[in-house]
Amino acid sequence: MTPPRISWRRLRALIVKESRQIMRDPSSILLAVVLPLMMIFLYGYGLNLDTTVTRIGVLIEDNGADGYRLYERFTGSPSFKPTLLKDRDTMMNRLETGDLQAGIVIPNDYSARLRSGRPPQVQLLADGAEPNSATFVAAYVQGAYALEYQSMLDEAGTKPPPMIEAVPSYWYNPECISRYNLIPGSISVIMSMVGAILTSLIVAREWERGTMEALLASSVTRTEFLLSKTIPYFGLGLVSMTVCTLVATSIMGVPMRGSWWLLYLLTALFLGSALGMGLFLSTTLRNQFNAAQAALLTALLPNMLLSGFIFEITSMPWAIRTATYLLPARYFVNALQTHFQAGNIAYILCINIIFLLLATVFWIGLTARYTKKRLDD
Repeated sequence: MTPPRISWRRLRALIVKESRQIMRDPSSILLAVVLPLMMIFLYGYGLNLDTTVTRIGVLIEDNGADGYRLYERFTGSPSFKPTLLKDRDTMMNRLETGDLQAGIVIPNDYSARLRSGRPPQVQLLADGAEPNSATFVAAYVQGAYALEYQSMLDEAGTKPPPMIEAVPSYWYNPECISRYNLIPGSISVIMSMVGAILTSLIVAREWERGTMEALLASSVTRTEFLLSKTIPYFGLGLVSMTVCTLVATSIMGVPMRGSWWLLYLLTALFLGSALGMGLFLSTTLRNQFNAAQAALLTALLPNMLLSGFIFEITSMPWAIRTATYLLPARYFVNALQTHFQAGNIAYILCINIIFLLLATVFWIGLTARYTKKRLDD
């Protein structure tokens, strides 16, 4: 038996019907346009991994001039806001209240040990609840001490041992602005929401409203049904991507060094997998609330936590790292970050495109196979 052919007239009518349903439903416009704008601004300005000005307290117990010279290293740095303290009790109280993020104690034998060639010890008190600030302050203290030791040897006329000077060069993001890396990743989360959550409601809505029986009784084929449910939301996803990209590049100053056509290709492949997953959940569960909750647990949250958008995948346990290979968002985040910051790097983008294509084929194929007996009698 030959499969029924697609009626383009019938398919066009179904797409128009679904598009009108989207326009009449305020929640669809809210999820596809308004909420992505809110999220892009939230992620862009609220989520920031850059090091800001660190408030530190310095207690100098040493009577020599070397302790004050070390303190001046902090006053001359734009990354610190140092405060000279009189005693340890004041320092501990201000650390406990959060007024200071770190405290530095220069002991009374600092100058003597430095002048005698013995390594002096400087005590660092930092809030372990902010490990990034603690690590940053510790690294700066070590660097300041190395500069001070070098300066002392120069004044004494002693030829210091040769030191290796590291000159960093940051590719693609010279200022190391975290927003340039986080915003492309946040766009993948927004596309997951538009693709998976919106489409998880559409088939379940047909069952709840009783219109699915009418579709089953009609001559609509499986292919026509899936295309009519996919194409309008596919276009909605491309609109969301365009809006988010324009906001990121024009308002937030995020550079996009890749081409627009490649950006739409990556988005189309990711939307294919997200739409397929949403349709599969909607088809199997037949309840809008259950389908939305399932989409939230299987698409949005894993994509946010396990895609490398915020947390480094290499720092995760091996079992979680292995599971991330099954997430399409892992490849989409990597592709977007490369596309925005580095441009059209063929090797990286091609690998991600292949995996996104496989994910799209898997989810669309799974949905088509499950709905086959329901629509083709």
